[in-house]
Amino acid sequence: MTDDAAHATPDEGALWRADRRLDARGIACPLPVLKARKLLGGMARGSRLMVEATDPMAAIDIPHLCQQDGHRLIRQERLEESGRLILRFLIERGATGAQSD
Repeated sequence: MTDDAAHATPDEGALWRADRRLDARGIACPLPVLKARKLLGGMARGSRLMVEATDPMAAIDIPHLCQQDGHRLIRQERLEESGRLILRFLIERGATGAQSD
């Protein structure tokens, strides 16, 4: 008998809980970050946005967006899906983020 419970990882869905989701897979720079900024601008403070992108520049652009606009990058990961790199980000809307018109 193994002690799997002691080594169990938290539910993957709970780790990536988000209020909104942006599927930016297949979209080239700078569109993933521009779309994320627009969505975040319309969200309430403390709301969470999950972004999935395939453009390698998103690994630089999304964290920079968070720093620049006052959002919190909660987690990020790189994974492979069907032989394709997926970058996943979980962002919490900050108080000082840019507002959309």
